[in-house]
Amino acid sequence: MLNVIYYRKDNCSLCDEANALLTLLQHDYAFTVEERDIYTNDTWLEEYQLLIPYVKIIETELDGEQLNIDTLEKAIRENV
Repeated sequence: MLNVIYYRKDNCSLCDEANALLTLLQHDYAFTVEERDIYTNDTWLEEYQLLIPYVKIIETELDGEQLNIDTLEKAIRENV
């Protein structure tokens, strides 16, 4: 099964929106979501602090500016 890695932080409205999109897409596609709070790992914090919400789907990576329903669905569809 496809595993989507989702980097986020608490109290982030963009992260909440990305989470809602992932939940919505799980109704149509079979994938799991591995949520990673960037404040629990210094490496993640340094790497993704300015990019969250950030999603990795195999080799496809989408940052907060690229994330929308179309880009996310395309990335998932191409990898399931």
